[in-house]
Amino acid sequence: MKRLKLYSLLAGITPLLLMSCFVAKDYERPEIEEVNENLYRTDAISQDSLNMADIAWDEVFADSMLRKYIANGLENNIDIRRAIQQMLMAEAYVKQGKAGYFPSLNVGANLNHQILSKNSQFGSFFDGSITQYDVTGNLSWEADIWGKIRSNERAFQASYLQSAAAHKAVQTRLIANIASTYYQLLSLDAQKEITEETIANRQRSLETTKALKEAGNLTEVGVQQTQAQLYTAQALLIDINNQIRLLENSFSILLGEGPQSIERSQLEDQDINTPLNTGVPAQLLRNRPDVIAAEYNLVNAFELTNVARSNFYPSLSFSATGGFQSLELDQLFNANSLFANLASSLMQPVLNGRKIRTQFEVAEAQQEDALLNFKQAILNAGKEVSDALYNYEASSEKIKVLNQEYGAYARATEYSEELLNNGFANYLEVLTARENALNSQLNLINARYSQLQAMVDLYRALGGGWQ
Repeated sequence: MKRLKLYSLLAGITPLLLMSCFVAKDYERPEIEEVNENLYRTDAISQDSLNMADIAWDEVFADSMLRKYIANGLENNIDIRRAIQQMLMAEAYVKQGKAGYFPSLNVGANLNHQILSKNSQFGSFFDGSITQYDVTGNLSWEADIWGKIRSNERAFQASYLQSAAAHKAVQTRLIANIASTYYQLLSLDAQKEITEETIANRQRSLETTKALKEAGNLTEVGVQQTQAQLYTAQALLIDINNQIRLLENSFSILLGEGPQSIERSQLEDQDINTPLNTGVPAQLLRNRPDVIAAEYNLVNAFELTNVARSNFYPSLSFSATGGFQSLELDQLFNANSLFANLASSLMQPVLNGRKIRTQFEVAEAQQEDALLNFKQAILNAGKEVSDALYNYEASSEKIKVLNQEYGAYARATEYSEELLNNGFANYLEVLTARENALNSQLNLINARYSQLQAMVDLYRALGGGWQ
């Protein structure tokens, strides 16, 4: 008879277990139409499987000082350390998800002293009071019929992997910010050097102008204009020095340190030795950390939708309670004090104020929102790659043009000064040529910085830096 009851119970549970595969679905990456050969919108560089994102950052950046700063930043930067703590929190939830398959066990000890009425049914029998001692254990377990526990575990795992990808995204952004700020400091150093040379030249020109005035070749207007140009260059130097100090402070924060002076090399020593290979757009799905994080966010939402769907179906749970119970403390652990209770339940939600339906609809909407966020991350990544390529190409072409422009202005300055000294040129022509030559030099430095910045942006946009 007992065997018949057991077989009947198994026969009732087996169909439910077989239906579980029809409830909890498995995640499959959706078709993303945007990931195609046109995502980068460029034909300047051939698109093949070679990708500069696969190159380690210490090989991309050749400057030894820059490499040292990046290493220090990765170790001490506050954002990096906070991202690690986020990973640790997510890891704890993963452990919780794995423990969902195991039963819950609670153990406790109780002392219950009850004073009874002497006129009650048991008051006279127990002499007016009862003292009972209990040591009990409670074991409960829910069967994962519909895959709810499995989906919860996968959701926690996706959340952890999302935090790991977010940590990588912080790392790539930090490397790019350190390199960009370092190159900007080098460009300011170059601008400072040129401005200081300009100030020295204009001081000498002022002396020459005063001598020409005394000789009757120039008026006081020429002297004052030269003096004004000197003041302009001196004011420019003040601005550059201030920018350097502020940028050094920002750079120090990136390193996780207090404001300090930053030792560095020179702009002219910076070379781009890494081929700017972009690979194919599909590689963004495995290289770009924010895209990876967006997909794991989608996986998390997908699994939570599974959990919400499973709430429509009945839940099967088992519980067991047992222990020792006695009115006498010295008899508590006697064999006659043992008690046990076994129970099972199959609960099907019927009316619950539409809570389950609402949770499921919200989960579906959140899953669709996560999918749109995933697509948006891919589109943004493609745009950033395209922008970096266009900026690099434009900067490279601009450097060639500005080199020619500066050469022309330098020759114009030399010729105009020579003509002025021989009385064949207007001094205004000399002033204009000098000012144009200075601006051309500064623009050339900015173009060189823009080229380096574009290389850094491309490396980050492709997902480089965390490998």
